[in-house]
Amino acid sequence: METLHAPWRIEYILAPKNVQEQSLFTQIGQSSEDEANYVVARERTCYALLNAYPYTGGHLMVVPYKQANSLNDLTEQELTDLMKLTRRCQNALTRLMRPDGFNIGMNIGKVAGAGILDHLHLHIVPRWNGDTNFMPVIAGATVVPQALRELAGQIRAALNETPN
Repeated sequence: METLHAPWRIEYILAPKNVQEQSLFTQIGQSSEDEANYVVARERTCYALLNAYPYTGGHLMVVPYKQANSLNDLTEQELTDLMKLTRRCQNALTRLMRPDGFNIGMNIGKVAGAGILDHLHLHIVPRWNGDTNFMPVIAGATVVPQALRELAGQIRAALNETPN
């Protein structure tokens, strides 16, 4: 089995996890600090933001405003909105970053790798041919070639040009 390393994520893993009434995603959803939180789009029932601890450049997450830990906790409209925003984000990333493919999915439950257990979210991870290069293999690190704040601004602009 091949081991993949994401050492920049250790900061999140080791950070204290306070038990809170609201999840981090609920707090971000209710915040007006979109730039500070890397929020790139807001829709009626969900929003999209850059992952602060990305696996690769352009790693977005689409999050329902409703705190839910299962797809069964979402209404049909919320599920539809989640997928429509995912498609819109994928299209914007395709135009902006020209990836060769995507990993799109959810980790539901601790055993599945969910980092935020009480609030499901969908990951959109752009992928490029050869994006596993010597850095992760030799140095155990991945290079994210652009500052998150700058990339968030570019994604916001691309989303504004992307029809629903």
